[in-house]
Amino acid sequence: MAPDHNMPPQPMPITAPQGAVPPHVLATQRSRRSRRRWWLLVLLLLLASAAAGGWWLWQRGNGATQTTATMTVAVVRTSFEDTVSALGRIEPRDYVDVGTQVSGQLRRIHVEPGDTVKEGDLLAEIDPTVYQARVDSDRAQLQNLAAQLRERQSRLQLSEQQLGRQQALRRQNATSDEAVQVAEADRNVLLAQIDALRAQTQQIESQLRGNQANLNYTRIYAPMAGTVASITAKQGQTLNANQSAPIVLRIADLSQMTVITQVSEADVSRLRVGQEAYFSTLGLPDKRYVGRLRQILPTPEVVNNVVLFNAIFDVPNSDGALMTQMTAQVFFVVARARNALTVPASALRPVQGRAGMAEPGAVASRNGPPQGGQQRRPGGRQGAPAAAAPQAAPGTYMVTVQKPDGSTEQREVEVGVITRVQAEIRRGLEEGELVVLGPRPAGNNAPPRPANQGPQMRPRLG
Repeated sequence: MAPDHNMPPQPMPITAPQGAVPPHVLATQRSRRSRRRWWLLVLLLLLASAAAGGWWLWQRGNGATQTTATMTVAVVRTSFEDTVSALGRIEPRDYVDVGTQVSGQLRRIHVEPGDTVKEGDLLAEIDPTVYQARVDSDRAQLQNLAAQLRERQSRLQLSEQQLGRQQALRRQNATSDEAVQVAEADRNVLLAQIDALRAQTQQIESQLRGNQANLNYTRIYAPMAGTVASITAKQGQTLNANQSAPIVLRIADLSQMTVITQVSEADVSRLRVGQEAYFSTLGLPDKRYVGRLRQILPTPEVVNNVVLFNAIFDVPNSDGALMTQMTAQVFFVVARARNALTVPASALRPVQGRAGMAEPGAVASRNGPPQGGQQRRPGGRQGAPAAAAPQAAPGTYMVTVQKPDGSTEQREVEVGVITRVQAEIRRGLEEGELVVLGPRPAGNNAPPRPANQGPQMRPRLG
């Protein structure tokens, strides 16, 4: 049959080539590649943000370091002190704890705390009944012994008369030797009895003096003039003095007070007898009391494994503002700089190329050369002898000075009094010059520290 050329052509069926991927699989693969590209973009953005933040922080730190390194301060004139601080308590310099030497009931107390008394004033009374009875008994015994003594003396007089008659008769052979001997024995017996009565009389008199003293002790008198600081016993209380003397009250002279301070073992070597000391109390922080160091007790107290030495000085208390057991914040003046050129201690640096620089606390001051002849070496024991290595001149340090044109120069200066905060400049700088402050690395460039300087102490409130 011949083909009909007038019929439209039929479409050919599309068939997938052998090994081709289906369309839905291709769509899934495209979706996965799109998500991976999105997460990669997010990761890149996070890394870029972290890098930018790190750069900003680095720039900020670098800028702060540069700012610190170029910080300057002017050389000024001022007055300051190198001090050792400590805590202390206030006690009366002269006081007496008045007790009783006899036991008994405290019948009456004639004073009150705060009363002013004179020496010899009656303070208290103890029931004297028992002691008065003992005194009366001793006196009665003395009267009895006195009567016996008079009786023996009368008998002795008669015995001596009888002995004289017997001796006269014996010379005339009118009596026997035995009668004379009996008369002599009677006289000697009476003499011995009289001696015994006199000895008993002395014994009772001694006993009477003791009982009379105990009777007097029942009335307690003031041993010194002063103020009744405290009363520890109560009226009507029974006191037992057999084991220890009970304390009834305390009398103190409040016109002079003693400050007992506790100084750490790291600072006590910087103290000297006669050194100026001042303090203030918690109630009057703006008022300064001044005294002189009187004594450093050689035996320390150990509190929580901390060795503390007691340093004592006296202050007048004419206005009566200082009271017993007050807390004092004490400062012992080691050295003082008046109207001196000063710079911050952080501006000082050791002289480079010289080993074993002297400690700031050992430099010469207005009070004289270093005391004790010892220094503290880095990493060594306190108080160890100085090393034999060459040392810098005492009080010699280096500072960085900024010139008016902005440039800097290293300059050697002579330092006098130095503390943790500031230092006195004796030579090498002029008032108004600028010294550079900056960070210093660990080691020898660390901020100078006064020798034997212990931790700073703050006043405790109880």
